[in-house]
Amino acid sequence: MMSEDSCCHDGKHFVVRKGKVQCSQGNQFPQFNVTSHQKHYWNDDEGTSDYVAVTEDDLQFIPSGPSFGHCKLKPSSGGYLPCTFAPVDKWQKTYEKVKVMGKSCVTEISELFCTTGGKITIKDHGQTASMNVQNIKNADPKEQYYINPFLDYKEFQEEQDDEVEVCE
Repeated sequence: MMSEDSCCHDGKHFVVRKGKVQCSQGNQFPQFNVTSHQKHYWNDDEGTSDYVAVTEDDLQFIPSGPSFGHCKLKPSSGGYLPCTFAPVDKWQKTYEKVKVMGKSCVTEISELFCTTGGKITIKDHGQTASMNVQNIKNADPKEQYYINPFLDYKEFQEEQDDEVEVCE
């Protein structure tokens, strides 16, 4: 149950319910079923269930049952038998400096092990990047020129300022 130092989590995203996981021995990528709490949401003021934070105790997935599809460690005459996921313990390599209800948060580097022999890792953290007015205002027009030379970013910023003033 050792956790990595916070430096290993630098630049990594926290995982939310709509994130996907993968098993080294499976062929499907289920979403999280967060059962440890319903209190903290990452980057979602609305409190949408898709953005509820995943913690070290969240060991269930959607769909339930053979969450990871067919297990490569269970060959049969017709291919492979369905997954019978059985976690060894809690998520490992969690971010202990950030806790929800006393439980460490899962990030992109966290991993979980199955008694069958699979290693479960994060395939997609589930968060979505979006720009808001503050991001537009703080962006450097010179940097934006190198990203998109066809857009006059300074003019774009001024247009956004005008729209915000009208809305207020």
